[in-house]
Amino acid sequence: MLDIKFIRENTDKIRKGAKDKRNNFDLDRLLALDLEIKPLQMSWESMQAERNALSKTIGAAAPADREPLKAKVADIKTQMDSLTTQLTAKKEEFDGLMLLVPQPARDDVPVGKDDSENIEVRTWGTVPTFDFKLKDHAVLGEELGIIDSPRGVKIAGSRSYVLKGDGARLEQAVLRFTYDFLVSRGYTAMQIPVLVTEDCMTGTGYFPTGREQAYFVEKDNLALVGTSEVPLTSYHSNEMLKDSELPIRFMAQSTCFRREAGTYGKDTSGLYRVHQFQKIEQVIIGPNDPKASEKLHDELVGNAEAILQALELPYRVVYVCTGDLGQGQLRKHDIETWMPSRNAYSETHSCSSFHEFQSRRLQLRYKDKDNNKFYCHTLNNTAIATPRVLIPLLEMYQQKDGTIRVPKVLVPYMAGTTVIGAKKS
Repeated sequence: MLDIKFIRENTDKIRKGAKDKRNNFDLDRLLALDLEIKPLQMSWESMQAERNALSKTIGAAAPADREPLKAKVADIKTQMDSLTTQLTAKKEEFDGLMLLVPQPARDDVPVGKDDSENIEVRTWGTVPTFDFKLKDHAVLGEELGIIDSPRGVKIAGSRSYVLKGDGARLEQAVLRFTYDFLVSRGYTAMQIPVLVTEDCMTGTGYFPTGREQAYFVEKDNLALVGTSEVPLTSYHSNEMLKDSELPIRFMAQSTCFRREAGTYGKDTSGLYRVHQFQKIEQVIIGPNDPKASEKLHDELVGNAEAILQALELPYRVVYVCTGDLGQGQLRKHDIETWMPSRNAYSETHSCSSFHEFQSRRLQLRYKDKDNNKFYCHTLNNTAIATPRVLIPLLEMYQQKDGTIRVPKVLVPYMAGTTVIGAKKS
């Protein structure tokens, strides 16, 4: 959420920001409501003051004057009730529109319509060549008995899967390696709920605009998260922190859920786009300082790159254009890992900076040494997400005989297993 004062004083910036993000937000209606509410509120407060003053005089008035005074008080109350109805309706519409205001992208973010216009920043690693016909991860997984999509679909419907045997072990190895890596870099490990209140989803910006992507348990008014960013960023909501506590570095591994609404017919086979997955997320709550946030953003990207480099997976980093940014994102870098079956770099990580957008919604603030109050800056990035990362792992490490070589850094997490599918002597 943005400050209404900022919106009033920067209407051209907000309008351009919405256009660049391809967001059809109705700024004119918000500004009109803003102008309408204040005089109505002042009228209501004036009537309330008059009513209170008259009420105090009734007891001391002459008997003959009391009924006319009571009638006048009653008339004022009727007028106030009418104003209250108008104010309530306008404030509800105003509050709803405030939740839809897109944050303008940072000035250096490239303007573009969608992910095809993201800008490559750098690449790492060499895309390998193979002297045999490659198999995609779905075929490899089926032949090795480590991925069972048909039974996953039988159990849970489309875009479902089962990881089995060494497939499940490989996923756990990747997660445990990443977990230990982030802890070694000073991130506080958290075990958090994945079923959260609507306030958490709204506070982090996933509601109302992303509601169609969430699984919502209406009976309990709770939502399943699509990322542990939601509970981690909400952890200190409605709190006043101290500047000496910042930045706070959190990480959490959680099961995540996404409906993938609007993706009918897209990436229906394999493990790229599924409804349930495991993810380790990095979240930083930092000071209200753009320069500090830029360094923290780079830190989050660097962590993810270091993990992919340890796994020896080629990737590229792209600077996301305005049309591919979410409502609250000030800037974002995606990391795309090479996937042979797609013959392309494909997204595996997204690093986002929000500045005050989430903290205003969450009332996440801090005091400095002079007791000045500020909204925190929030940032997040994927550390690893699986099963998506299993696509490059299985495909890049496949061998001519159909087995899968285990990356060196994962061997200790696989109890010494170096090859998946090797025949046992």
